[in-house]
Amino acid sequence: MKLIVVAGARPNFIKVAPLLHAMVRHNAECVAGNGAFRPLLVHTGQHYDVMMSEIFFRELNIPNPDINLEVGSGSHAQQTAAVMVRFEEVCRRDPPDWVIVVGDVNSTMACTLVAAKLWIPVAHVEAGLRSFDRSMPEEINRLVTDALADLLLTPSADADDNLRREGVPEDRICRVGNIMIDTLVANLPQARARQAHVRLGVAPGRYAYVTLHRPSNVDRRETLEAVLDELLRLSRDLPVVFPVHPRTQKSMEIFGLNGLRSPHFHKIAPVGYHDSLCLAENARFVLTDSGGLQEESTYFRTPCLTLRPNTERPVTITEGSNRLTSLSTLAGDIEAVLNGPERLGRVPDLWDGRTAERILGILLENPNPHVSLARRDH
Repeated sequence: MKLIVVAGARPNFIKVAPLLHAMVRHNAECVAGNGAFRPLLVHTGQHYDVMMSEIFFRELNIPNPDINLEVGSGSHAQQTAAVMVRFEEVCRRDPPDWVIVVGDVNSTMACTLVAAKLWIPVAHVEAGLRSFDRSMPEEINRLVTDALADLLLTPSADADDNLRREGVPEDRICRVGNIMIDTLVANLPQARARQAHVRLGVAPGRYAYVTLHRPSNVDRRETLEAVLDELLRLSRDLPVVFPVHPRTQKSMEIFGLNGLRSPHFHKIAPVGYHDSLCLAENARFVLTDSGGLQEESTYFRTPCLTLRPNTERPVTITEGSNRLTSLSTLAGDIEAVLNGPERLGRVPDLWDGRTAERILGILLENPNPHVSLARRDH
């Protein structure tokens, strides 16, 4: 079975790694190649910074991409169009049995559009997540991808419910669990060995781990300055570890905020996956606008404040350690977290490190793409 596996941005690499590793294990057990997978890894190049992509390939032991589309940055339209043009060439040259897309970045939607128009079945890993906020580019990507994909592989019950409300047939929905936790479980020993907090001179449970990159938080001077002021205030009582995303760094330079300093405000370069896991597990709390870090902190039961009005991962709130915050409530929410328990919530069901195995099992049960094509045709 030939599969094209698409990765475009940093979170995608975390999600494709367990799929690729599971295929290697499966193929090793096949006799004379019968029932084997033949994956083609396509990196769209949506993230091209070394610390945002290449280091993840090294740390996660992902093979070098078979194809790199090298689309780079640009507006949403430019980036989507570039992915579509270059990915179409790949699909036409050697059509696969399935295209596997993950997450909700521009590359996810663009490759799904291409495959759908070429009548190539699409499996979407992490389907059904919704923030119900169409001002987020990711929400548009999710809606379009799930409307076109043939197999919707969901991480949680709320994702199933979202798809049903949108009229998706039940036979296209398969709950498989959280693929990111597969990678977390597999990499936890290496992450703990990194001792990233020790290298930064902060004690376990005695620092805040902060990541911010969404336009709503970093693209306006007033918003970004208010967040940084709160972090500087916090650092007087609790050290702050703040790996700065390239987008955030650019905004800080444009707005003249790059010179903000405090002895315990550790503004550092982006960190690799292992260092990030280590920092999340050992933090007193996490402040983020990242979807992935909401899930990772839930697994560790580290208290998490998400600086957004909504989340497409409500299970991290209903069962995990996450809560939403805003500029107006941030100071009070931080105080509440610091006055609360050091561990919160529970690990949700199917966050067990075996999601990739379940996905491959479903693909093996559906080897004939014509089934999907016939369904779409009707």
